[in-house]
Amino acid sequence: MFIALFRTVTLYLLIILGIRLMGKRQVGELEPSELVFTLLIADLAAVPMQDFGIPLITGVIPIVTLLCLTLLISLLTARSIRLRALLCGVPSIVVRDGRVCQEAMRKNRFTLDELAEELRCQGVADVEKVKYAILETNGQLTVLLKAAEQPLTAAQAGLDPADGGLPVLIVSDGRLLADNLRRRGLDGNWLDKQLRQNKVKSVREVFALWVDEQGQVSLAKKEGRG
Repeated sequence: MFIALFRTVTLYLLIILGIRLMGKRQVGELEPSELVFTLLIADLAAVPMQDFGIPLITGVIPIVTLLCLTLLISLLTARSIRLRALLCGVPSIVVRDGRVCQEAMRKNRFTLDELAEELRCQGVADVEKVKYAILETNGQLTVLLKAAEQPLTAAQAGLDPADGGLPVLIVSDGRLLADNLRRRGLDGNWLDKQLRQNKVKSVREVFALWVDEQGQVSLAKKEGRG
């Protein structure tokens, strides 16, 4: 029992280490080399977890080797543009000035249905509105609209709105985050005032309370509490 627990925890921590070394990416954002690493490391860890007849070191050594190889490839691709292009590929323009680039579509085996689906996911129904659509090396499609189709910005309208900055969570599910409150330069008196203004008796009745750099407050009460 203890042996099974020890082997599982050890291999689990090694896998977590490997995933953390790849950075904060989702599966759909992995480069080809990173995706191969993820698939291999899962298979390598599963065998020694289930078969106690296999020494633990037999499972650890290949995983550590893959970790080192992944780090080495990351360092090499960061230094060499040619190697990065070879292992990770290069972005491809699949739409240019509203016209589909058929050669790039065929080269990447990217179908019109897939292109239409990706455009719809980004709120684009008409390909003629697209200035560039770029198929990135991680499989994601970056869509840049033509200037006439882009939404009007405050700067273009001659406005100068105040930037609220990054909101900070002060209350989370009825719990006061005192460090965040102090970091914003606020205190308990300020918090009590905000609760009274929102007709809330206690922090325990608050689901979430944010405050930005301009002092703007957003408060959400817990459901079923008035």
